[in-house]
Amino acid sequence: MSARKSILMQYGVGCLIAVAGSVCAGPALAYRPFDGTDAAVAAQGDLEVELQPAGVQREQGTHTLVAPWTVLNIGVSEGWEAVFEGRGETPLSPGGPTELMDAGAFLKHVVVPGSLQEKTGPSVAAEFGVLFPDSTGKSDAGLSWAGIVSERSDWGTVHFNVETLLTREHRADVFVGTIIEGPSQWKLRPVAEVFYEREFGLEETVSGLVGLIWQASDRLSLDVAYRHAITNGHPLDEVRAGLTFAVPLRFEGARNR
Repeated sequence: MSARKSILMQYGVGCLIAVAGSVCAGPALAYRPFDGTDAAVAAQGDLEVELQPAGVQREQGTHTLVAPWTVLNIGVSEGWEAVFEGRGETPLSPGGPTELMDAGAFLKHVVVPGSLQEKTGPSVAAEFGVLFPDSTGKSDAGLSWAGIVSERSDWGTVHFNVETLLTREHRADVFVGTIIEGPSQWKLRPVAEVFYEREFGLEETVSGLVGLIWQASDRLSLDVAYRHAITNGHPLDEVRAGLTFAVPLRFEGARNR
């Protein structure tokens, strides 16, 4: 087994172990199954995990297993979180080696607390960070900056994302997307996302996603979604399924003893 495959296997096993620990988790606040995000951050001292154990993508006759896809959100201080993400991709037809793709490290800050923080008005957040090279060895590091505005009401929640990037290939990129979800008090709520992305000099993508989020408990949510996109005139279809949970990193009880 190659060192790269060994790392990916350990990565996936670690995520599954974390799932087993979700019985003591707090409320699930991270944001699957979307490409965009929301204007909220993990509570200080909490680890929020977004995990996709398996997903399938089809593009131009090639089927790819997308797993594990993991996002770790760590509440570092009031209104701030550190975000680490990445996903494994394994070509199925034709077959090929597993690669670590779209990894990065980011900081996210709630600039204006609003309806997602139990206040009035829209919530506004900013996220910025570094894009790590893919394991294929065909890319370099990149940079990203995003602004997010979220508004929650009785009928549902809307999240608007604008992101600019210097890609791993050192091209300019812009992403504009909107997420709409059903009322937060519903245990099973419908969700949708549309976005437009252009990587200048390379490709242009229009994407739509529909799905469901099931709030299984205040500690765990599960999601399933179907995404269809057109990139440079070529269709892409993807099925996503995953879960979100939060684990407290502060051990107050142990300190009190």
